[in-house]
Amino acid sequence: MRITVVGTGYVGLVTGTCFAESGNTVTCVDHDISKVERLRAGEIPIYEPGLEELVERNTNSGRLSFSTDLAAAIDGTEVAFIAVGTPQCPDGSCDLSAVRAVAKEIGNAMTAPLVVVNKSTVPVGTSRLVQEIISSNTSYSVNVVSNPEFLKEGAAIDDFMKPDRVVIGTDSDTAAALMRELYSPYVRTGKPLLIMEPASAEMTKYAANAMLATKISFINDIARLCEIVGANVSKVRQGMGSDRRIGPHFLFPGVGYGGSCFPKDVRALSALAKEHGTTLDILDAVDAVNDRQKKFLAEKVVERFGEDLSGRVFAIWGLAFKPRTDDMREAPSIVIAEELVRRGATVHGHDPEAITNAREELGDLIEYFEHPYEAVSGASALLLVTEWNEYRRPEFDRLKDLLIEPVVFDGRNIWNAEMTVKHGLEYHGIGSGSSQDGD
Repeated sequence: MRITVVGTGYVGLVTGTCFAESGNTVTCVDHDISKVERLRAGEIPIYEPGLEELVERNTNSGRLSFSTDLAAAIDGTEVAFIAVGTPQCPDGSCDLSAVRAVAKEIGNAMTAPLVVVNKSTVPVGTSRLVQEIISSNTSYSVNVVSNPEFLKEGAAIDDFMKPDRVVIGTDSDTAAALMRELYSPYVRTGKPLLIMEPASAEMTKYAANAMLATKISFINDIARLCEIVGANVSKVRQGMGSDRRIGPHFLFPGVGYGGSCFPKDVRALSALAKEHGTTLDILDAVDAVNDRQKKFLAEKVVERFGEDLSGRVFAIWGLAFKPRTDDMREAPSIVIAEELVRRGATVHGHDPEAITNAREELGDLIEYFEHPYEAVSGASALLLVTEWNEYRRPEFDRLKDLLIEPVVFDGRNIWNAEMTVKHGLEYHGIGSGSSQDGD
């Protein structure tokens, strides 16, 4: 099948590459000339495990190409995907200006009937809006489909190739049949391909992310209460997660969620409710809890060292919002660093992949180190913020020697507290009831 994907951001690049990997001929289109030139040269603008190899293989085979010419890409294509950004507006709603612009451009470029698939995360009613824009700019028939993405950064290739489900929103039997054919290689193991009306498909994306965000904020609230009453949230999490009605997923306490999806989608769904004259009080609380949780580790530092942190150095391991990505959008590390620096501290940062993006986000606010132990040297304490595999089994004796004071704050509860203490380190976790002292 000939496919055009408009947008070479995270979703567009992964989508186009994975479709090409299954034998389709895919053209990924972007107006950013320098970005397209870099992609043609094999330079991948994002870090996603396995993506670089897939892009190279499919580009070399001729199945995947990159262009700035939408009209040329659309000519002869059977289906066009819209995968452009929908950033958050100040009121929390979605900015659809890029979606609108692409819809108009597709309408002007069409030379035959076309199925247009909205892959961008958009509010309910956007499929209808895109249909109206395209139809007003072409005399050819067009079917607009909603096909929300459920890709986890760091595992996007597997999520696309082996999806839990594929959601298709369309009222057209013709479009539904085409989408079934397109996705058939990915659901051969019996995973569901769900056909529903466009509004339900659009809502499914927001509702799924909102539920996952709710579980994260809930367990973070419970973790705070556990510390106050002397309970251990790790035990509580196991007890809760063993209930099949609840399950263990997304019940890991930490320093809050970040990234391009959960924060934006929770606020967008809340804004959509307000736009229609109602409220989603639970989601407003979820967002508020998450904002508060991002400051929790800094609050623990202040509790241990005092409000005035002048002259002290603190090391942060993990700057990206989650492991296996270089994405700094809404990363908890940003808030933590800002809170420490605001109190006079110097912050040393390390991340296996996100240093470049962290410099763009934080500038000179912190100092950056290429080696994790270099960041720790001379620090009053180490803060584990992102649970990269590289940090899971550190040399605790080495940490003790490098730190001015042997204190660690485990913001993801990935270290065994007793083992850490045996190595002479003072351990502070999330929701563990109390700190544990070494020596």
